[in-house]
Formats: sequence, C-alpha cells, structure tokens
Amino acid sequence: TFKIAISLMGFNEGILIDEKSPELPFKEGYVDYLEKWKQPHNPSTWMQNSNVWYSQVITNKLGFEKFRYYINKFKYGNQNIVGDKGKNNGLTNSWLSSSLKISGAEQVAFLQKLLANKLPVSNKSQELTKKILFVEQMPGGWELYGKTGSGNILNIDGSPNEDCQIGWFVGWLQKDNRTITFAHYIQD
Repeated sequence: TFKIAISLMGFNEGILIDEKSPELPFKEGYVDYLEKWKQPHNPSTWMQNSNVWYSQVITNKLGFEKFRYYINKFKYGNQNIVGDKGKNNGLTNSWLSSSLKISGAEQVAFLQKLLANKLPVSNKSQELTKKILFVEQMPGGWELYGKTGSGNILNIDGSPNEDCQIGWFVGWLQKDNRTITFAHYIQD
C-alpha cells in the first residue's frame, strides 16, 4: 500500500507525469519474481500490478534525503526508513517487510487526508494519485478505489518470517458525495 505515498512523491517531483507517463522498460537486475513485472510499466500499470521495481526506480530518483523529507511531512507510520538491518537499503526496501510500519488507523487517516487534498503535495499530485487508484465500478453506482499490499511478519531479530504472510487492502468507496474509507488487514 506504500505505493500510494510513492505515487504522491513521484507526481509532486515530476518523476511521474500522468497516468500513462513515464512508461519505463523492464531491465535485467530489477525485482522480477512476478512474470507480469517483466514488461514495461507506467503509473497505472505499476499501481495495478503492484510492481516493486517501478517503485524502486521512483525512490532512487528521489534520493534518500527527499524520500525522508516526504515520509516526515506525511507523518507516515513509524517514519522508520532505515531498511533491513545492516543492509543500507532503506531507500529501496524500507516498506518491504522491513523497518517502515503503519497501522490500519494510520492508513485510514492518511487516505482521509488524500481524499481531502490535505497532504503536503500539490493538489494535482493528489488528484493523479487518486485517479490511478481506481479499481472498479460497483453495483448501485459506487466506485471502488484502493491498493493491496503484502509481506511477512518480522521475527524478533527484524528478519522476515517466511511462514507468516500478511496482506492489506486499503482504499475507499465513493458514491455522489458519500465516501467510506477502509483498511483491511489479514494475517496467516
């Protein structure tokens, strides 16, 4: 679900242009454990496919100081972006079952700020992010927006517990001027 925050950063900095730009090619050495990631991606397909390498391209372009600046301005979760212990990978991995953690209540509060255009980025960045979070038209005229996330519970030493998967689905339902914001968390 952290791709929502990365999207806001990317649009605000001009790294992301609109729903279809930039389209970036897959390169050897990128995270590729899902077959659908081994193809070009743009902001819409990145969000839809939960593509890790596209996220990492954006955070690398931001650089660590700018990345930290946004995490702090957003007051995102525990704001811990050191990454995996001893690996110096916070810029590219802190949100991947690593040091950055967020609760369900914090997820909902963050989304409510996004919906009200109250995050410390341009309104355009917030509107474009909302646009690429559209999932589907629901019965009764409701529209569903959201983002999935998955990972592992961490062991006491900070390493991922490969035997305990977790999953998130965060977002909102919207109809006319009614909005229902949610964060759903599941754990093995």
